[in-house]
Amino acid sequence: MSVTQEGHPDTESSFVGTSYHGRSLIGYLFLPALLLAAVVALFVAVSGRELSSGEQRRLTLDNIAVNAWQHLQLSAVSTALVLLIAIPVGILLTRPFARSITPPAIAVFNVGQAVPSIGLIALLAIAVGIGFWPVIFALVAYTVLPVLRNTMVGLRQVDASVIESARGMGMTKRAVLARIELPLAVPIIMAGLRTALTINVGTATLGAFVGAGGLGELIVAGIVQNKQLILIVGAVLVAVFALLIDYLAGIAEEVLRPRGL
Repeated sequence: MSVTQEGHPDTESSFVGTSYHGRSLIGYLFLPALLLAAVVALFVAVSGRELSSGEQRRLTLDNIAVNAWQHLQLSAVSTALVLLIAIPVGILLTRPFARSITPPAIAVFNVGQAVPSIGLIALLAIAVGIGFWPVIFALVAYTVLPVLRNTMVGLRQVDASVIESARGMGMTKRAVLARIELPLAVPIIMAGLRTALTINVGTATLGAFVGAGGLGELIVAGIVQNKQLILIVGAVLVAVFALLIDYLAGIAEEVLRPRGL
């Protein structure tokens, strides 16, 4: 609780509750409450309509839950692979011995974003087969560059004098990387991760075209069957999912941010 210049408690700050990293409790709860309200409003709107047989089949809770779980798997697995690839490669490319290979390496990783996502998924489906993994490979190729670039930028922005001071204290290069460089680069790396997550959630809807499932099946079914209600449900759920993932990634960014930054 803060105190005003007159010596009285600041009732506004006590009302919003304890803040964490500059955000109040209400600030943390606002977006989840808004997303929950959107889902509840969607459920009420669908329940209050007389559905056709096709809509009844697509808009059951069981079917939506299966599609949502498939979408979560596509997004989670692809993002995990992006982290396993982009962060180690980003660290490698910021080392002095790798300066000569950095431009061609960036050019290779840039190919994934240069090709349209639907075309990349189609090509991989032809080469590998339809299903889960072609979409995973396409999502990784499409989103690895933001995390890679942010990892490199985050490590390069660490003050050289800080690194030299750590080395002067007897720390090894590996210890400097683990205890100085990476912690200071976390905010920028997490910003790249949030971008990759949002892209993954949106692009994963295209997996419905190659039999990978996901919430994109609702969108595709709504378009093919000319059922606007199914299309709207699928689109709203994808938007809610993307906003929720970005919100959770934002909290993770605040938690992992070193104190004082």
